[in-house]
Amino acid sequence: MRRLLLAALVALFAAPVAAEQLVSQVSSDEVAITSSFTGQTLTLFGSIEPEAGSDRKYVEGPFHVVITVTGPLQKRVARKMTNQFGIWINTEQAVFEEFPSFYQVLSDARLDTITNPITLAEKSIPLDSPKIGKTSAPYPQSQLFRTELVELMKKKGQFKLNEQGVIFRSNTFYFAQVSLPSDAPPGPYLARTYLFKDGEIIAERSNGFSVRKIGFERFLGLASRQQPLLYGVVCVVLALFTGWLGGVVFRR
Repeated sequence: MRRLLLAALVALFAAPVAAEQLVSQVSSDEVAITSSFTGQTLTLFGSIEPEAGSDRKYVEGPFHVVITVTGPLQKRVARKMTNQFGIWINTEQAVFEEFPSFYQVLSDARLDTITNPITLAEKSIPLDSPKIGKTSAPYPQSQLFRTELVELMKKKGQFKLNEQGVIFRSNTFYFAQVSLPSDAPPGPYLARTYLFKDGEIIAERSNGFSVRKIGFERFLGLASRQQPLLYGVVCVVLALFTGWLGGVVFRR
């Protein structure tokens, strides 16, 4: 009897553990900004397959998918204005390093039904996650400023949560669409896909794409950073010339 029990335990631990993998892709790896750019919609799609080298031919769900899209990281300063003797002045501030200029979260269901808050926080998925943006400000103050900064970004359309943004076309194939606004910050973007089963993350995948200016817009952007003095002088000269030309035309 003991030998049978021991053999059963050995067989149990020797059996291959069911594992899944994500195969994902972005519809375009580059978004070009021109003078007529009004925004663009990208499609993120993928499938859930057995892990490479596995003998299984299919996977068993149900599954949930959460996708986060993070834009270029920037330095942000959040300030609080208070009324001092009838004058509104900045009295407090928090500086955030590596704060996303763009952040969207898409899922196929409500986040609180997919997994627990601890798992979400570990992956910095919530829009106001304490892990978004590094700051030296103490926690109560930093979280207050972070929440207000996120609200401002949400009003601009730069931060967004869409809990119906991921759509399953079958048990294993999904897609999602990310809308980039007309003022999408140029730079590298990273889309992270998390596969959930029974509330746990069982697979992850990352895909990148870039947003960049081309043509005359790119030339102006580079000139403003690399030759700021010359760029400023040219802008002033063009403004004076345009004002003079307008005065001549309307005088006639």
